[in-house]
Amino acid sequence: MTKGRILASMRFTFLGTGTSAGIPVIACDCETCTSDDPRDRRLRTGACLRWVDPEGAERVVLIDTTPDLRQQALALDLQRCDAVLFTHNHVDHVFGLDEIRRFNAVMQAPIDIYAEQHTLEALRRVYAHVFDPEKNVNKSFVARLIAHQIGPGEPVDLWGLRFTPIRLLHGRLPILGFRIEPTPGGGLAPAPWMTMAYCTDVSSVPPETWSQLEDLETLVLDCLRWRHHPTHLTVDQAIEVADQIAAGQTWFVHMAHQVKHAEAQAKMPDGLSLAWDGLTLE
Repeated sequence: MTKGRILASMRFTFLGTGTSAGIPVIACDCETCTSDDPRDRRLRTGACLRWVDPEGAERVVLIDTTPDLRQQALALDLQRCDAVLFTHNHVDHVFGLDEIRRFNAVMQAPIDIYAEQHTLEALRRVYAHVFDPEKNVNKSFVARLIAHQIGPGEPVDLWGLRFTPIRLLHGRLPILGFRIEPTPGGGLAPAPWMTMAYCTDVSSVPPETWSQLEDLETLVLDCLRWRHHPTHLTVDQAIEVADQIAAGQTWFVHMAHQVKHAEAQAKMPDGLSLAWDGLTLE
């Protein structure tokens, strides 16, 4: 396979860009929830990377498994899932895990998942039928997973890409973001939007993390609403953080219905944009 074909194969897709309630919000008739702009329809925030590895095999890695994963996978026509990286254990980021079983059936193989210890413990508690299938009363069709514990600064190399977990704060909860770039010497050419950092559900960046956010081509960053929130960046705070990081391009995600796409985008400085569901970088 030529270097050019490897480069052309690499794609990053925003599966969802909404906050935990999604948009439209149930029983809401605000301007955003009733908007006819498709960019204002936001499923729960998650992402997907697709590429051809140096051996010529197609690879798909998900970041989080949202409650909307079935709908998101169908919209993107996903045919496989090789691994899942989890940022944290909140419902809007993990409650689609059960959908992974379909990829097990298609691929006839278990799927690797990567998360911090507290997230793995939460997954084992909520998905006991998956992690302890021998205890199920009836034999059931459940996901087959291989769990790997990870932590900040411990790179995970997957088929030519390196995912380095970075520490972020979601209110008082320590969570993970990911710096994503080709594995050094891994034989994979970088796409134009790499190197990137994926940082959802952020309220602050701890001092030890700033060095991991240097020299980025792309930044994906939490941006909840205009008004203060204790566990998320506001629009103005997100713009300030993005300015400090100074990536080539910043895409905002995890937006609530207080943020109407067209109106907010008109106020954005150059190089900063609101992402939308289905947007693909390639």
